[in-house]
Amino acid sequence: MNMDKKEGLSGSAYQGKDQDSDAWFAREEWKQGWTAVPDESIDRVELARWMTLHPTRWAKAFSFLASGDLSALTPGRYELEGNDLFASVSDYVTKNEEDALYEAHRRYADIQVVVAGEELIGVLPLAETTPTGPFDEEKDIVFVTASRDHYRWAGPGRFFVFFPGDAHRPCVRSGSNGPVRKIVVKVRLS
Repeated sequence: MNMDKKEGLSGSAYQGKDQDSDAWFAREEWKQGWTAVPDESIDRVELARWMTLHPTRWAKAFSFLASGDLSALTPGRYELEGNDLFASVSDYVTKNEEDALYEAHRRYADIQVVVAGEELIGVLPLAETTPTGPFDEEKDIVFVTASRDHYRWAGPGRFFVFFPGDAHRPCVRSGSNGPVRKIVVKVRLS
């Protein structure tokens, strides 16, 4: 990836070299001061590419996440930029593995952060999965199955970003079933 400008979001053009996206990612300026740790599963090249295409939208998303005590937010939808950018805060009890499905989206990226409790999130390339039914255009979701699993721990202080090429299986219990409060920021990619 050839980066002539080092500002991160403002106008830089990413051309696709992993070592440059790794350096950009490591500087963490793109997080807008948010102190949460990005999970290792995040595709750094995809993040850099989409942040270049929609810098204001992504900056607003991370500014929202950096803005205060996320665990104090009440459940519901938070409009950040209409249907182009919004956050959903949810409370739920984690599921047994057999009750949780892999899913993927086409129009939105998900930024997911557990702010209370903990869960496991399965993360796989979408290309390694099989759809269980048709893509739901209205809800921007397809459910898929996989022949293997790769789980990541999700809890306070760690976040995930999922793109259209990522299948993810959220809400899986870590140990015993327990309560979770999660924020999912939906960032429109088109």
